[in-house]
Amino acid sequence: MKKPLLLLAPTAVLLAASIAAGAAQTPGSAPAAAPMPYTMTLGDMMNTLIQPRHAKLGLAGQAKNWALAQYALVEIRQAFAGIEKAQPTFHGLPVAQLVDAALSQPMNAVDAAIKQQDAQKFTAAYAQLTAGCNACHTALDHPFVVIKVPEASPFPDQDFNPH
Repeated sequence: MKKPLLLLAPTAVLLAASIAAGAAQTPGSAPAAAPMPYTMTLGDMMNTLIQPRHAKLGLAGQAKNWALAQYALVEIRQAFAGIEKAQPTFHGLPVAQLVDAALSQPMNAVDAAIKQQDAQKFTAAYAQLTAGCNACHTALDHPFVVIKVPEASPFPDQDFNPH
């Protein structure tokens, strides 16, 4: 069993050496340009940072898991703070002010409902938060991006029930 592996080792070394030699610069050639780092767009950040947290917040509130709902709300706020630093403007508009205008009051209402552990108030406040998201999308000329209250969990590996 060890002999075939030992026979393959020199082949692997030769292959690696030939790849490295091919990648090496030839005299007089220009150095290879460093790859450009990927910068997430605002849409990328919304899809990866905000949308899942919005869904988790809604699902936690529907399950009356107030600890998880509070955690999800904190996560949304932190994600927006990061986005505002990473992309301070969008189409010339200040992202922080847009988020504040559209979402500050609804997030405060969600926070109050969570602290009161009031499912009815949570449902109303979460609907306001969702409407705020859509109002911001419309203001940024993206009315086709419509967020809604989750009807089912896209997270099959997470239990939203309180424990």
